[in-house]
Amino acid sequence: MSFPDKDAREKCWTARDEYWACLDKHAPDYQCTSQAPEPKECLQLRKLYQQGCPAQWVKHFDRKRTYDQFKQKMAKGYEPLNDTKQ
Repeated sequence: MSFPDKDAREKCWTARDEYWACLDKHAPDYQCTSQAPEPKECLQLRKLYQQGCPAQWVKHFDRKRTYDQFKQKMAKGYEPLNDTKQ
């Protein structure tokens, strides 16, 4: 697969941003890298996101979102060792 051109990249980023906005609205604590079921409201946007982006990009963006969520928790004083939900 060749590197996506500018239009393909913009389509990918738009799909990712719309999907993440849906997650922020309907399931702000949902982590894409977890094995938890996805919010039903966002399934169609996830499908478009996966179709519009190379698989490696989807994997990278999912990990990035999870890491960004972790960083936000840490900034608020989150202590992972005291987290009771697993």
